[in-house]
Amino acid sequence: MGKQDVPDESVWGKSRGLDPERPPYPLVRHLLDAAAMALHLWDVYLSENQRVRIAEGMGLGGQLQRARALVGLCAGLHDIGKLSGFQFCSRHGVQHLSAELRADSEKMSADRVGHDVAGMAAAAKVLKALGFEEGEELKVTQRMAEIIGGHHGRFHQAPDSINPDFLGGDAWSRQRVAHAVAVHELLGLPAAPESFKAPTAVLVTGVVILADWLVSQETYLRRRQRELEPSLAEHFRRSQADAPQLLEDAGLAPVPLERKEFAEAYGIIGEPNPLQRSVMDELPTAVGAGKRGGILLVTAAPGDGKSETALEAERVLSQRFGTRGYAFLLPTMATSDQMHGRVTKTLLNQSGQNAGLTLVHSMAWLNSAYADDGLEGEAVVTCDGDEAAAGHRRREADMRPQRWLRGSKRPLLAQFAVGTVDQALMAVLPVRHNALRLLALSGKTFIVDEAHAYDPYMQVLLGRLLNWLGAYGVPVVLLSATLPASVSDRLIKEYLRGAGHSAKALRKRVFPAPYPGWLYVDAESGRCTQMSEAQRQEQARARRMRLGVTVERVVHGSQGGPRNRMAVIERLVQPVAEGDGGTALVVCNTVGDAQETYRRLCRKFDRRSHAEGGSVQLLHARFPGDVREERTRDVTDGLGRKGPRPRRRIVVATQVVEQSLDLDADIVISDLAPLSLLLQRAGRCWRHENHWARYGYPEGGGRPTWADGPRLVVLDPMTSGGKVPMQWGEVYSEFLLGATSQKLAKLKNGTISVPDDVQALVEAVHGDGEQFNWDAPDSPEVNAWVAHKGKETAERSMAGLRAVPPARLAQLADLHSLEGEEDEWELSTRLGADSVRLLCAFVQEDGRVTLDPEGKESLPSAPEGERLSAATVRKVMRRTIPVRSDWLHGPDGDSVSPPESWTVHPMLGDLRVLYQPVQAGTAQAVQVGGRTLHLDENLGLVRG
Repeated sequence: MGKQDVPDESVWGKSRGLDPERPPYPLVRHLLDAAAMALHLWDVYLSENQRVRIAEGMGLGGQLQRARALVGLCAGLHDIGKLSGFQFCSRHGVQHLSAELRADSEKMSADRVGHDVAGMAAAAKVLKALGFEEGEELKVTQRMAEIIGGHHGRFHQAPDSINPDFLGGDAWSRQRVAHAVAVHELLGLPAAPESFKAPTAVLVTGVVILADWLVSQETYLRRRQRELEPSLAEHFRRSQADAPQLLEDAGLAPVPLERKEFAEAYGIIGEPNPLQRSVMDELPTAVGAGKRGGILLVTAAPGDGKSETALEAERVLSQRFGTRGYAFLLPTMATSDQMHGRVTKTLLNQSGQNAGLTLVHSMAWLNSAYADDGLEGEAVVTCDGDEAAAGHRRREADMRPQRWLRGSKRPLLAQFAVGTVDQALMAVLPVRHNALRLLALSGKTFIVDEAHAYDPYMQVLLGRLLNWLGAYGVPVVLLSATLPASVSDRLIKEYLRGAGHSAKALRKRVFPAPYPGWLYVDAESGRCTQMSEAQRQEQARARRMRLGVTVERVVHGSQGGPRNRMAVIERLVQPVAEGDGGTALVVCNTVGDAQETYRRLCRKFDRRSHAEGGSVQLLHARFPGDVREERTRDVTDGLGRKGPRPRRRIVVATQVVEQSLDLDADIVISDLAPLSLLLQRAGRCWRHENHWARYGYPEGGGRPTWADGPRLVVLDPMTSGGKVPMQWGEVYSEFLLGATSQKLAKLKNGTISVPDDVQALVEAVHGDGEQFNWDAPDSPEVNAWVAHKGKETAERSMAGLRAVPPARLAQLADLHSLEGEEDEWELSTRLGADSVRLLCAFVQEDGRVTLDPEGKESLPSAPEGERLSAATVRKVMRRTIPVRSDWLHGPDGDSVSPPESWTVHPMLGDLRVLYQPVQAGTAQAVQVGGRTLHLDENLGLVRG
């Protein structure tokens, strides 16, 4: 090798954010840093399952060390495209560039091309110099080029149109080879793999991205910039020695848990129930000697301990299939917040205090579980901004608090992650860094709670994700109380298709799940195992409850006399408010109905506010974030298992209480809703009765004398020919509401036997059957069914168009097939989820704008050239409220624009601000979008 083939260390890899008095950080050293970190990630961070899948996908089954070195090589070549016109996007970098390279840059084009695309274009020639060239290796070379091109989170088509002049002349070409050879030699000269399947390359890309981020932290680069080792070999050894601490500081070093007995592990008094015991005793046999994962469906009534069942299953599955930790996904932020607290205690009980546990949803960092002093953190020196067009620079360090596992795209990387299912579904949408999400999920056991709670659009996305997880051999647990058999069957088949089973073979099979119970399907063989009938019957007996169901015909509005909805509610809660006391849960279908119900009940029974300890409480999603968190905690404390129980408590709420919140009320009163959701709401009635009957009621109390059994009262406006109230809009399908109303009217003796009747009721309303007479084609029932099925079909079609292809894709660019630079905020995992966050501010009479009506806290503003601290941003964001974006449309929409100094901030710039004038100490309503809005201390955001 000639002298010119020695890596030229004037070629820079990192510049922005480093010491300007020193030369930029050399590219070859950054490549070696990334390679060293990738090797450590392979050794420590990747699960056994991931290592095996990657080796198999390279045609290197059983040759894990060869696969390891190749992963290191991919990381060590990721920035090879920076040996191009990229070098001239930093004035500081150009000043230090060698004369030889500057001299060979005269014809270098000024085209704006990302160094990722440049690296993809240059990869073939570089890899050929390393010996990757003949036969099958051509496909391998193409795949490695795709990885290099995708290391900024977006895969590209082969860059046929790139101007060769951007890559420079012969001197630049020789330097690309010299850099690659230096990395290749220090990795032990790994040979080309036998093959390189696309799903495997996706995981390797995830490793490359993670390795790059970890070694690009500003503090680390500044330290290495000051202390460059004299040789590249010594530098590489230092990088390998540094990698463990970087991984540990990021919270990504895995922590083993201590196996504890059931009661101690979960902080629960008593023994596991039959369902949980069955998973502990029977699931290991069902799993057997499986090698490529499996899917477990757990079905049981609300309150049957499915969460603990899932965590026990995770122990079995992770041990068998070599996964490490779990992702526990739920439908909403509120349910995720609650589960995060439960998992935190569970990990502490098993000596997991040092384990990486994250809360994963779009506003997770606002949760009080994250202290203010941990919000400021490490900046990551990226190059996106150097190459982005003016006005499109994204400074990731501003996006979220930068403690490593609180970044916008990092929380799923933690060993244990609890959050909304949306964050996982982003893995199968064509957004940047979806490969990183697939890497994060493929190393864990994947748990989805409330699997029934997702609409057809989300079901398709979930199915697509299960397809990818099946391809990766990831064990999956689905939990549900009210999942139709048709939906569970589709999800299981999607998983098995990813595992390699043909669609033709699967069409001939069905996968019926017992209720209550579990069904396990092995990914490789497709073999099914059910919970034993003896254990299933024991679970049914232990949990059996006869739920009394009363249907009250109601009239909304001011009419109806004794049938008026509010008159009925007041009559039903009177024993709580004025008699023996107790607890009642009133669940409304809209926030407006909940606010009016609360207002009327306070006026009649207790005028004290929530803050004053009033017996009537209100909980919905249109409170500021910090207020909602506090109110959720108050409600769960008052109606939870441990007590103390209030003597009188009426909780008026919306759908936020129907899933995963551990509440027990003496009576549940609900607006008419689809039957599966009514059963969920009913799960908050006498939820802990069996436990209290055995171990005693909180503080030695008991049920009030009027509560002689669990009772669900349904307020039905459709019975006797009524219609869906106008204010409900399209909250629920008219067909499902009508079918539910008819089914409730036919209940024998006005009771539901839980769990015996649950699945049949769900299938009757939500199954694939038709519940009406086609001989009357123009009947309202038929029209409602047609509209319902049409909407479902449209949602499934839309999801199919947006989702990435199944795991058997041919090229990685198919993961980003939509045009543009799609990111999380540009593609939604939920239809109809187009929302914005609204901050309610107050304009005082002296003109000051404050965060509070009393005028004590001024609206924050950053001086020019400075930025607000993360703690200040959090204080603002914790007071925001999610609202529909179309509420703020119209000629007065500009009146809710954020302050000028916020517009450049990635989070505050997207807020809308409701400027409420304060007159005589009272905040006034504001006209926006043709309606009025104002924040009421007791009611939350009111829309008039």
